[in-house]
Amino acid sequence: MFELHPRLVADTRLLGDLPLCRVLLAKDSQYPWLILVPRVTNLREIHHLAPEQQQQLMQESCAVASLMEQALNPDKINIGALGNLVPQLHVHHVARFTTDKAWPGPIWGAHPSVPYEPQVLQQQADIWRARLARLTGFTPLTADNGVN
Repeated sequence: MFELHPRLVADTRLLGDLPLCRVLLAKDSQYPWLILVPRVTNLREIHHLAPEQQQQLMQESCAVASLMEQALNPDKINIGALGNLVPQLHVHHVARFTTDKAWPGPIWGAHPSVPYEPQVLQQQADIWRARLARLTGFTPLTADNGVN
């Protein structure tokens, strides 16, 4: 059965599911940051997915990146599947701006995370769920739905 890695659970807010991936909002308020996690048990690498799942992941990643671009008009969208600390395959989508603290360098390790205030985190989750609802096959979820 699919479960999110405990670190992903701790560091993100659940937004919902696309046909293949769970969609999460990173709790670092410094960057607009969504994470896609394919709902496949014990998955570590993209090339471990079946070819049709690889295509689905790419479609979902591109759809999320396009949505972020339309909503935020960033200078760049960084997309990456690092997995050095969390071995479960997860793909980061970070909207970057020339005005952000880490620009032009990577966000990882540049500055400590700045958590959202609880009310702002809830507002951001609601905003992203509404945006994601425009994507085909998106199902909004919350921790109250009983999902990780």
